Amino acid sequence: MLAEQNAIPDSDPFALFDAWFAEAQVAEPDDANAMALATATPQGAPSVRMVLLKGHGPDGFVFYTNAESRKGGEIRANPRAALLFHWKSLHRQIRIEGPLAEVSPAMADAYFASRHPESRLGSAASDQSRPLDSRATYLARVEALRARYGGDVPRPPHWTGFRLAPERIEFWQDRAHRLHERRLFTRADVGSPGGWTSELLYP
Repeated sequence: MLAEQNAIPDSDPFALFDAWFAEAQVAEPDDANAMALATATPQGAPSVRMVLLKGHGPDGFVFYTNAESRKGGEIRANPRAALLFHWKSLHRQIRIEGPLAEVSPAMADAYFASRHPESRLGSAASDQSRPLDSRATYLARVEALRARYGGDVPRPPHWTGFRLAPERIEFWQDRAHRLHERRLFTRADVGSPGGWTSELLYP
């Protein structure tokens, strides 16, 4: 008879995320808030990249980007996405799926202003995902903005944030001999703060 410790609880999925995320912030050597963001075109062609989680709670999971980038265009055309956190040091992952909505301009302004001045300059100078003839061209644009604004460049109107409102959250825990544990939380009504159901999945 196999005995397991610390089974994934059937509880509030946001409280469970908070607990796992807090452990990852201690255990992961770099960027515990890094997550894979998967989007798709209207035709269903997928693409994925790493972004950073910048806010989370019962209303969803927030990240920021250039809305004129490839991912921004895919989000505008097909505002649904999936997130994946993989914390190798903890042998855990969390998958999250749901629709996306843009954050308010005030929220985007506040986060942009909190960034390092060099990061603000780099974001404002970038035509993200578009062809670039040379690295020197990009760096020259950064310096031109520095000369104009110093370290206080304003947020470009196309630089914004998106919040994913989860419909599905799956917690995965590595177990010995690949007898892994998976628990899926599903919410029928995204507009409701509750209404979650939970079930175990075969690994």
